[in-house]
Amino acid sequence: MMKKTTLLTAASLVLAGAAYADSDETIRIPINEWTGQHISAHITGTLFEKAGYTVEYVTAGAVPQFAAIAQGDLDLQPETWTNNVGDIYPKAVDSGDIVVVGGLGLQPQEGWIYPPYMAEKCPGLPSYEALYDCAQAFASADTFPNGRLITYPADWGTRSKDVVAQIGIPFAPVAGGSEGAMIAEAKAAVAAGDPILMMFWQPHWLFAENDFDWVAWDAADGECVEESGQTRGSACGFQQASIDKIANKDMASKWPGAAAIYEAMSIDNATQNTLMLEIDQKGRDLEEVVAEWIDANEATWMPWVEAGKAAMQ
Repeated sequence: MMKKTTLLTAASLVLAGAAYADSDETIRIPINEWTGQHISAHITGTLFEKAGYTVEYVTAGAVPQFAAIAQGDLDLQPETWTNNVGDIYPKAVDSGDIVVVGGLGLQPQEGWIYPPYMAEKCPGLPSYEALYDCAQAFASADTFPNGRLITYPADWGTRSKDVVAQIGIPFAPVAGGSEGAMIAEAKAAVAAGDPILMMFWQPHWLFAENDFDWVAWDAADGECVEESGQTRGSACGFQQASIDKIANKDMASKWPGAAAIYEAMSIDNATQNTLMLEIDQKGRDLEEVVAEWIDANEATWMPWVEAGKAAMQ
């Protein structure tokens, strides 16, 4: 399914002082399966529109999109999680069909989270080593004397369960029923001041509404290999992703102004967390929330749009 955006009126662009598009060919941006990516895509597209470009949003799977970008059927992806790219992406980067433009600015993190008040009940946190001695502080009636660890839903894999088994930590992994169920349990625990240890990730709107700390692991020698080789005293926890902006190899030559905007733009965790909260938790419309952010943050994004203008001079 495709959705074509409405190009801003010429009058509004003139007032913004930013219209300079070097091509009337449509820039096609994929829309993946999660709200954060929708935000990144629509901020990117709106900035292109500010410069006079036409933008089209195209629904595409997070892994299948890479073949389309490499072939030029899609033009860019502002939010590429490097730990979820499949086999085509690295080959397309190596061949030069896909260009890594740079980091988006988001700082992704996956691991175990807990409410700050648990540090009093488990001295030594955030180090994972503390969990060996205070597992009972995180126990439930079903897991006592072991602590209770809420993991990702079963169909998301067994990453936490595998780490628990490798390092022999006295916790019982309990699969969350769904993202929504995990969030509901986390919020209920915080509201009641109850213990909770849960596998989670950011950026996520949960962190715009609640305070959580992250369990700290031993430094990895290179990239963390979470599937094997972890032991107590040498446990890196979980492999961390980076989030990159990527584009088809021809983007810079077809739309040099848009390419310069794209290279300059960035989005941080706080921004995305806040916008996700408005959309996912408060039920607001994505385009309305993005437009509101654009209206309130001209000082942030105008230099990016001006960078595109400068690239054409």
